[in-house]
Amino acid sequence: MGMKYIDALMLQKAFLAGAKGLEAKKEWINELNVFPVPDGDTGTNMTMTIMAAAREVAALEQPTMESLAKAISSGSLRGARGNSGVILSQLFRGFTKEIKTTDKITTTTLANSFVRAADTAYKAVMKPKEGTILTVARGMADKAVELVTETEDILDFCQKVIEYGDYVLSQTPEMLPVLKQAGVVDSGGQGLMQVVKGALDGLMGKEIDLTVEGTPSVSAGAAAVKTEDIDIRFGYCTEFIVNLEKSYDDKSEHDFKGFLESIGDSIVVVSDDDIVKVHVHTNDPGLAIQKALSYGSLSRMKIDNMREEHQERLIKDSEKLAAQQKAEEQQELNNGPRKPFGFISVSVGEGLDEIFKGIGADYLIQGGQTMNPSTEDMLNAIDKVNADTIYILPNNKNIILAAEQAKKLVEDKQIIVIPSKTIPQGITAIINFTPDLSPEENEKNMTDEMAHVKTGQITYAVRNTMIDNIEIKEGDIMALGDDGILAVGKETQSTALEAMSAMVEDDSELVTIYYGTDINEEEASVLHDKAQEQFPDCEIELHPGGQPIYYYLISVE
Repeated sequence: MGMKYIDALMLQKAFLAGAKGLEAKKEWINELNVFPVPDGDTGTNMTMTIMAAAREVAALEQPTMESLAKAISSGSLRGARGNSGVILSQLFRGFTKEIKTTDKITTTTLANSFVRAADTAYKAVMKPKEGTILTVARGMADKAVELVTETEDILDFCQKVIEYGDYVLSQTPEMLPVLKQAGVVDSGGQGLMQVVKGALDGLMGKEIDLTVEGTPSVSAGAAAVKTEDIDIRFGYCTEFIVNLEKSYDDKSEHDFKGFLESIGDSIVVVSDDDIVKVHVHTNDPGLAIQKALSYGSLSRMKIDNMREEHQERLIKDSEKLAAQQKAEEQQELNNGPRKPFGFISVSVGEGLDEIFKGIGADYLIQGGQTMNPSTEDMLNAIDKVNADTIYILPNNKNIILAAEQAKKLVEDKQIIVIPSKTIPQGITAIINFTPDLSPEENEKNMTDEMAHVKTGQITYAVRNTMIDNIEIKEGDIMALGDDGILAVGKETQSTALEAMSAMVEDDSELVTIYYGTDINEEEASVLHDKAQEQFPDCEIELHPGGQPIYYYLISVE
C-alpha cells in the first residue's frame, strides 16, 4: 500500500527536511562554483533563502495547506539572496500557488505544482539560460507530468522525478561549456536536488533533526556574544502576531513603529497581508500589547524576562537586532522633508563606503561577493530612504534579481534598479546622475555610461580548474574581467598589471585602483607607480577600498 496523498503535517515535515537537506550540503554546493574564487556562495544563498521560510514553517503549530503555502512563499520571498536564492523563492512561489487551495496533495497536484513552479521561475528571469537550476526544475516538471498516468503512489512518483532530475543535472555541463571545462555541474541545480531529496527523506519518515534555529522568533540568528557583556536597558523580550481585523496601511505601520520606538528598542515589525509580526524589547509589554489590540487580535504571544533568565538565544537575537538598528540609525538620512530622488548602494569595505557616501549615496547595504543582501534587506533600505524615486545600485550581478524582486513589492515609491554588476560600474552610474533629467532619462543615461567602464578583480584560486582554456592551480592569482579571465599568475602585482594591459585601449583615459584589506598602502603605491609608467597616457588614481577577498578592484574608462 503506497502513499496516496500528502496532508499539511506531512508537507510541513517534508519542507523542513528539504531545508535541512540543503543546509547539510551548503559548503559542498559552494565549491561547485565555476570560478575557483574564495566566494562561491550559491549554497549559502540558497540555504539562507530556504531557512528564512523554514523558520516561518516551523512556527506553525497546527498548519493548514493555506498557512504553509503562505509561510513558504512569503518567508522565501523576503529572505531571498543572490540569483540562486531568488530563483528558488520563485520556484516555491509557483509551487505554493498550486497547493494552497487543496487539503491533500496527490501526484496530479504535485505534477501541476512542479509545472507552475518552473513557469514562475522562468518568468522571473529576464534572460533564462539553459544548463542551470531552471533547466533542472523544468526537467522534473516534465517528468512529473509524464508520470501522472503511470502511478498514484507519492513515494514512487517522487523517486522517479528525482532520478530524472539527477539525470538532467548531470547533463548541465553539456548545455553550458563553462561548466564542462570547469568539470562541475550547475551549483544551483545541485542545490535544488538537495531540497527535493531532503523532502523525500522527510516523507519516508527518515530520522532527521528538524529543529530550525531561531524559531519561532521573528528575527534571524545572530553572532555569538557573552551575556554578561550586554547592558539590558529594556528587560522584557516581547513577541506576538497581530491578526489584522481593522484597516492597517503604511501610515498605520509607521505610527505603530513610532509608538514601539517610544517604549523600547530592538524593534522588528513585519507586515504580510493579514498579519503583522512584532518583536520589541520594552520595560512594559502591556503597553505594546494594548496598542497592538487596536489593530486586531493577538496570537503566539511570548514574553521573556531577559534580566532574570539571560536566555542565550534571545540575547544573541537581541544583539543582532540592536546592531542592525544601530547601523541603520548611523546611515539614516530621513529626518528632513521627502526628497525627489535618493540612492541605495551595495558596498563592502570602509573605503568604498566613504566613496559612495561622498558621491551622494543615501543608504549603504553591506554585502557583495561573500554575503548577498536579501530581498528583505533591500526593502528595509528602501524604507529608510525618504524619496519619491530611489535608484538601487546592486554592484554585483548576483544581487540584481533580489533588487528587482524588492522593487515589485514597493508601491509608495518609484524604484529604479540600475543593473550595475561591479563596484566601479556603480560609482560611474551615480556620478552620471543629473538632477534635471527625468527618472527615465537618468535610468538610460546611468545604464549607458556603465557600458564604458571595464572592471578587473584580483583574487586567488581556491582549487585547480580550467577556464577559457587557461589552466588554473590552487593558490594562483587570478584577474577576473567582465567577460572572463584576464590574467593568471603567481604574484599579485604582476597579475594586476597584466590585467590592466588587457583592459587599457588606445582611447582609455582613466585607470582607478581600489586596494583591499590584504594590501597595504605601500604595496598599492608601488602598483600605482608601475601602472603610471606602463600607461603614461592614462590618469592613474589610487584609493583604499577596504574590500575583503579581492586584493585589487581596477576600473578602466
